[in-house]
Amino acid sequence: MKKILLLGDEAIAQGFIDAGGSAINSYPGTPSTQITEYVINSKQAKEQGVIANWCANEKTALEASLGVAYAGKRAMTCMKHVGLNVCGDPFMNAAIIGTKGVLIVVADDPSMFSSQDEQDSRFYGHWAMIPMLEPSNQQEAYDMVHYGFELSEQLGTPVLYRIPTRLAHSRAGVELRPARKQNELTEPADAKSFVLLPANAKRLYRQLIDKQPAFTKMSEESGFNKFIDGTDKKIGIITTGIAYNYLMENFPGGKCPYPVVKITQYPLPYNMINKLYDECDEILVLEDGQPFVEEQIKGFLGKGKKVRGRLDETIRRDGELNAEKVAKALGMKAEATLAVPEVVTNRPPALCQGCPHVDSYTALNEVMANHKGGKVFGDIGCYTLGFNMGAINTTVCMGASITMAKGASEVGIFPSVAVIGDGTFGHSGLTGLMDCVNEKANVVVMILDNDITAMTGGQPSSAHNKIRRICEGLGVEPEHIRDIIPLPKNHEENVKIIEEEVNYNGVSVIIPHRTCIVELKKHIKK
Repeated sequence: MKKILLLGDEAIAQGFIDAGGSAINSYPGTPSTQITEYVINSKQAKEQGVIANWCANEKTALEASLGVAYAGKRAMTCMKHVGLNVCGDPFMNAAIIGTKGVLIVVADDPSMFSSQDEQDSRFYGHWAMIPMLEPSNQQEAYDMVHYGFELSEQLGTPVLYRIPTRLAHSRAGVELRPARKQNELTEPADAKSFVLLPANAKRLYRQLIDKQPAFTKMSEESGFNKFIDGTDKKIGIITTGIAYNYLMENFPGGKCPYPVVKITQYPLPYNMINKLYDECDEILVLEDGQPFVEEQIKGFLGKGKKVRGRLDETIRRDGELNAEKVAKALGMKAEATLAVPEVVTNRPPALCQGCPHVDSYTALNEVMANHKGGKVFGDIGCYTLGFNMGAINTTVCMGASITMAKGASEVGIFPSVAVIGDGTFGHSGLTGLMDCVNEKANVVVMILDNDITAMTGGQPSSAHNKIRRICEGLGVEPEHIRDIIPLPKNHEENVKIIEEEVNYNGVSVIIPHRTCIVELKKHIKK
């Protein structure tokens, strides 16, 4: 068997290619982006005719994968944890439909290295009542893609596949399997299953409930969940996903004296957990994320024995898990870490030198300085770093800039300005702008167009080369859609245009357009 060095993300991507995947539809979001990029750039994937698309957002991506599944093929959709909120509608309904051959890969971000929150996607999977996979290492990340598709097709269910940042972005050797052929085109076995009229939905929801014992049985018997016995019964340890590695780092040679239940597949393996509970004096739950397992086992184990973990802050409830935190929870002496030299100082992230957003914000700041009480509502992307320039007042979620600016303007904030990027505008800004037009809101929307989705590495922007036409189509008056080029030499002209639109009582769109400096360097190099 061939063995290659892969990131966790790359192992999932290669697993998808080798497992006979037909189409991957995603939206970029750290730490999941490299999965789809790997497939897009894979020679093997191209030879096998694998379709790999960046979609407008996570909802459209998952819906495209449901279309692939309808045709009997294998599909995967990848996103970061907050993206799961965006596709919550098709995600929940995919479970009721009993969709076969779909893996939904969600990369969670404990410690918020590049995110707004620490949302744990396992709660979504539990809510939808579907099986979940959570590999502990790169080899499992690869193998579980094959298994996940088999599980999905065997039990008639989508599968949520969860990884944290540390697994996504670390490397290890992975043994590959021979590539499997793609499925043939087929019709759904139940012709009505994709038609969620209430009569069908009620029947299908009952079927989903009836499948739960089979899902649990597979968790107990698949071999991915394991009961590992130990000689010291003072503590029984439950680990989930990569937490198993953090535990073993504290025991050279992997000789943990305590019994361990290693969980990498859900629903929970209740028989293993009950056995651990019966044999040990207390339970310690280790999970990289929120106390998902800990909350569940406290419900069914009763109150006879102590259960420790994140809920009682044996391990802090916030932040990424690591080997040092595990050692502390076990009462062990943690390995001393090297002190950071005094010469090293924190360097906050900043816009690149030569970034077009700097010139856009410089002009906007000059205008806003003349309008006390005005507010600038920001969004998710590189331009969020304009906060360090004093250029934006808020950043909440994808697309919120336009709708927040609308709401603020309606209760008296003037001027009310929204700043959004071309990629985010295509993702979730269009509907907000439509609301502004419908309500004749007094807002200025600046769509910072740098040609790409820059924050996640330069993927294509879904609104590329059509922002003006989109805005006109949504009903913005053409004379109040203004194009500017954000360069120092154009500063005075740009200030004048922004000032004019601030003083217009209605919906204005200003489109500063200049290619991302990083992307421009790539073009020059090519």
